[in-house]
Amino acid sequence: MKEDKMSKLTYSVCCCFKRKFKFRESEAPAEIKSLFQDYSENGVMTVEHLQRFLQEVQGEEKVSLEEAESFMEAIIKDIKHLHMLHRKVLHLEGFFRYLFSDVVNYPLISINKEHQDMTAPLSHYFIYTSHNSYLTGNQISSDSSDEPIIKALEKGVRVIELDMWPNSTKDNVDIYHGRTLTAPVDLIKCLRSIRKHAFVASEYPVILTLEDHLTPDLQAKVAEMVTSTFGDVLFCSESDVLSEFPSPESLKRRIIISTKPPKEYLQTKSSKEKPQVEDDTEKVKKSSEEAVWGKEVPNIADQLKSNIEVQSDSEYYEEEDGHSLQNAAPQYKSLIAIQARKRKGSMKECLRVDPDSVTRISLGEEKFEKAVLSHGPDLIRFTQRNLLRIFPKAMRLDSSNYNPLIGWLHGAQMVALNMQGHGRYLWLMQGLFRANGGCGYVKKPDILQQIGPHKEVFDPNRVLPVRKTLKVKGTEAALPDPWLSYLAKLNIGNLFRFLFNQ
Repeated sequence: MKEDKMSKLTYSVCCCFKRKFKFRESEAPAEIKSLFQDYSENGVMTVEHLQRFLQEVQGEEKVSLEEAESFMEAIIKDIKHLHMLHRKVLHLEGFFRYLFSDVVNYPLISINKEHQDMTAPLSHYFIYTSHNSYLTGNQISSDSSDEPIIKALEKGVRVIELDMWPNSTKDNVDIYHGRTLTAPVDLIKCLRSIRKHAFVASEYPVILTLEDHLTPDLQAKVAEMVTSTFGDVLFCSESDVLSEFPSPESLKRRIIISTKPPKEYLQTKSSKEKPQVEDDTEKVKKSSEEAVWGKEVPNIADQLKSNIEVQSDSEYYEEEDGHSLQNAAPQYKSLIAIQARKRKGSMKECLRVDPDSVTRISLGEEKFEKAVLSHGPDLIRFTQRNLLRIFPKAMRLDSSNYNPLIGWLHGAQMVALNMQGHGRYLWLMQGLFRANGGCGYVKKPDILQQIGPHKEVFDPNRVLPVRKTLKVKGTEAALPDPWLSYLAKLNIGNLFRFLFNQ
């Protein structure tokens, strides 16, 4: 079979004779023709016309003439089998093919650079977050190293976790997973690698979440190492209490320290490290939820309801010690720009929004999933102003992961995953953060930030009515005429955002 210059298909039949069939090209609908006429002249779309189309219709406001020219060349190369093309211009047929090309009309706008508004507070963004960022393998016996940290930063990860412990002689600071057999790495080595590689993949801020198990004299030593290593790059808040988080744009090329008050770590670390009461052998086996390819991502509602038994609010949190910072080294305390506080009382109290200040809290995977079932709107309301970090449960000894979609659906900005392996959940995270130019910050959907006239917020557990149904018949989409016009003005990424926000 071959295609000749007359757009006909020629078949050899029984090796005796040949038959020719006309090759039918899909004709552009009237709406596409009208759009093409608006952005062409005398039936020809030049590079300048394409640039204007990308800016005014596809929403790529910052696209340059040089970038439009490279787009044009890619379009011509992708559809070079059409014979109605001239050098660096498009005719209607080429333009029509371009709109439906997954090679040059990318699903995501400005795939190689950020394009979202980066001037909103940090709480308005999903942030690329790693868990136990220093580990090279499993959670109990692998080595600690700065290499995983470097790899994470080079991939665009913006939140790095370090567990700080006294070394064997109690005169310096090591990084390792406490109360396990993991081998340590020097804190200063990790800090130097972070400084060197922090902004290789993205200029937007890197947040260090620290677990502090140090005495005041070692805290002072940490403060000295941090300030001497990071210098002017380190962001320090002018106030102990922030009324609102700064924006990623205002924090470009800055490193931010976030940690709980030191004494709180001493009070709560045992509860985090202590394995839960379960059938140890079976539960550890079940924690390996991802083989080489990983399991399919389950239905979120079914997953929660089948795995979680709702507990009373009083089981979530102990009362906060209001003087937890009094013994901390003052120079170390001043480095903490984003304080992660532990609130007293029930989960309802924990998620109470303070109109005068913002904070960060951390929830383990299982406690968060329990909160989802009974406090969904409270989680949404809390994350509209405050930061929420989710981390894997202690039984994931093999560095497996949980479903990150549950955290994102409820507004959690820092959904921390183990980066040491593979699997669908990790791929989901990698896929999400390829958006917005891979800068490590992705703006949350508007629906998670909206507050209704009666102060109501989005409820993820509420079943919403279906507003539109798209039916596909044969090989052609049966869409009403207005949709054809709308599709012409959107690439796939815009369409997804339109549907989601509706």
